[in-house]
Amino acid sequence: MAANYSRRSFIQKTALVTGALSLLQPDRLQSQPTQELAIPKMHLFSKHLQFLNYTDLAEKAAELGFDGVDLTVRPNGHVRPERVETDLPKAVEALKKVGFSPSLMTTAVEDAANPVDHRVLETAAQLGIRHYRMNWYWYPADRSLPESLRQYQQKVKGLSELNQKLNLTGGYQNHSGSLVGASAWEVWEMLKTADPETMGVQYDIRHATVEGGLSWQNGLRLLQSHIKTLVFQDFAWENRAGKWVVKNVPIGEGMSDYKNYFQLLKQYKIQVSASFHSEHTPGGDGATKLPLSDQKVAFESLKKELKRVKELWQQA
Repeated sequence: MAANYSRRSFIQKTALVTGALSLLQPDRLQSQPTQELAIPKMHLFSKHLQFLNYTDLAEKAAELGFDGVDLTVRPNGHVRPERVETDLPKAVEALKKVGFSPSLMTTAVEDAANPVDHRVLETAAQLGIRHYRMNWYWYPADRSLPESLRQYQQKVKGLSELNQKLNLTGGYQNHSGSLVGASAWEVWEMLKTADPETMGVQYDIRHATVEGGLSWQNGLRLLQSHIKTLVFQDFAWENRAGKWVVKNVPIGEGMSDYKNYFQLLKQYKIQVSASFHSEHTPGGDGATKLPLSDQKVAFESLKKELKRVKELWQQA
């Protein structure tokens, strides 16, 4: 009986082990669904609809299929800094009426010690806005670049400390050209002493490609843990009278490698809001007046381009 029991016990245990091992087979593992990273919330940069008032801006952005508006709160923007306490509440109320949750703005803020900058951030925080893009810095001719970076590093640190008090998060946009932060390493250097929870980068693939060419992936890898918001836009080089210049084009038709870029965003699990830029459309340069015929073209272009971005995200 002992022999029969041992054999029977062995068979039962073997069956259990075999069943457990079958669950670990590659085909079983591959059949498990993987969680797809959701496309970033798309906020229309209000500069491109500068010709619309707050109500029309909000209604049109919702109609076109955007998730919100990246509101310009800066000189010549939808909200002027000197009128922020009066006008920003009106803009926020208009956005809320169409179901948007105001959370993103583009500013000229650059110094926590500046009373106007402080008032802009304080007002925005009280209204529920949580993310802002700050102003760009310039390299003075009478100071070395490293010295300038050290000084701007302190300004960014000061803003991060103010952000902490106000429950805000700031972002410095990497921008092509001679501005501070055209290269990813400059932005990385400026952020060194800032609170990483309240200050980071608004990463722009278009400008990164203009400056980085084939090395933009290194810059993204360097800054990926500091990314607080994104900018989506595209460009192509164009020869005008023998001089190569940057031309704004629809996303997916230019030189920014959006398929690879979106794959990397998914790989790094970067889940933040995006500001949708489209400067090639009529009014995209911030025009305050635009004929109705041009407005129609702009709206159709924005809707088409937004659809294309969603397709590119799914394909990546």
